[in-house]
Amino acid sequence: MSQITLASAEGHLPDREDIAPYPLAVRGMTVSYGQKPVVFSVDATIPEGSMTAIIGPNGAGKSTLLKAVLGILRPLSGRVTVFGKPLDAQRHRIAYVPQRASVDWDFPTTVLDVVLMGLSRELGLLRLVRPRHRAHARACLARVGMEDFANRQIGQLSGGQQQRVFLARALAQGADLYLLDEPFAGVDAATEKAIIAVLKTLKAEGKTVVAVHHDLSTVPDYFDRVLILNTRKIAEGPVTEAFTVDTLQAAYGGRLATAHVTGLPVAG
Repeated sequence: MSQITLASAEGHLPDREDIAPYPLAVRGMTVSYGQKPVVFSVDATIPEGSMTAIIGPNGAGKSTLLKAVLGILRPLSGRVTVFGKPLDAQRHRIAYVPQRASVDWDFPTTVLDVVLMGLSRELGLLRLVRPRHRAHARACLARVGMEDFANRQIGQLSGGQQQRVFLARALAQGADLYLLDEPFAGVDAATEKAIIAVLKTLKAEGKTVVAVHHDLSTVPDYFDRVLILNTRKIAEGPVTEAFTVDTLQAAYGGRLATAHVTGLPVAG
């Protein structure tokens, strides 16, 4: 049976579905800015060890959905489970990399200190940083190619370097579920290559990755699953089944460049 899930008039998947095994399950998520729904009645089920791209046109609700899942935004309705439990019980298993544009890069802190923030749960309120904590943070920086910048002020780095540091902070958490909001936006080619290599390593380790993504041309190479949004869910499933001419046209309409869909299958 095909794993692709297409949006339907009936709305949510049945509540009786067993969601316990999944790293992330979203049911009936609706978020509104004022009177206008930005995300409407979205369901999503993210399997373990997968890499899922959330794609859709500008204003489709991609980042909004991610923030509502994390509780950063308060939804009008909907529920979220993480590994079968409520979000608040499982936050320690989630690492979040926000959009780079949303971060105050003038804050006076070093690269190493930023990565150590990923250990805040272990360090506690007193922030007793021991040599093993610094060693772990440096190892995470090494994974993203930033070990030589440990003592640099974060604001002195390029955009791509800053994004790598925030990924290193996420790695320091040792999470099981990684949520990233446009991790490749505004970065150089070398950084994009480094980030996707790390994310694929996480997948190989059995971790689960969900990323808001805007470059349709790289979806088949970078991800194995997609969640396609345009306020509502258009489709969800393996890239080979859900990433089609039909589902992309349904999401993007006339805004979809022909080059992006050349050679893709037609749904059904």
